[in-house]
Order: sequence, then structure tokens, then C-alpha cells
Amino acid sequence: MGIFDRFSSKDVDQFAKSLALDISKRYPPALDTSKEKKISQNRVTKVLESAYKKAVEFKASKDLGVYRKARLGNSFRWELTELGYSKAFVEIATEGLIVYITRKAEDASQTTSKSKR
Repeated sequence: MGIFDRFSSKDVDQFAKSLALDISKRYPPALDTSKEKKISQNRVTKVLESAYKKAVEFKASKDLGVYRKARLGNSFRWELTELGYSKAFVEIATEGLIVYITRKAEDASQTTSKSKR
């Protein structure tokens, strides 16, 4: 691990892309933009919370600073946009991601345990 590895953003960009692709497998963009066929809010929430949990684990393993958290949010936003999600969904998903990765560890664990009840 070199001194510049700490500042590399490739791993952050790759993770953002994989996170967006994971969401697209479980909640395809066609369902988001379709007027006829909608899925329940509960299912969308579960898909997003699963992605947020992965992001929190990634944050803990990579020790993300402010810059890399912002980079993750931006990369995630652009990946969702390129996949064809609506602007509203992209905004909600990205905002949730930022909230989850900026929380302290104890706040995130309390939220997770409350949602399991």
C-alpha cells in the first residue's frame, strides 16, 4: 500500500457502480419509469436498505473520509442516472446513501435494529 493508495478513488467508483447494478437487478429501471406496473414501497425500501447496509460495510472497511464519501455519492448518483432511473428515485436513493454513510457506527446499528422489529 503506497502513500497515494489512500487517495485513490477507483475503488470508490467501482463500489458505487456495483451498488447501482445491484439495485438495478432487484428493482429494474423499467419498473421505476413504468406508469402501469409499480411495486410496493416496502419492496423498494428493502432494496435500498440492503444497498445502504453494503455501503456502511464498505465505509467501515475503507475508512472513507469526507472527499471519498462525496465521491461515492456522486458516482452512485451518476450510475443510477445512466441506468435510466427517474430523477426523483435517483435523488431519494442518493440522499439515503449519504445519510447512511455519514452516520456514526452506533447510530446506524440502532436504526438497523429498529427496522428488524
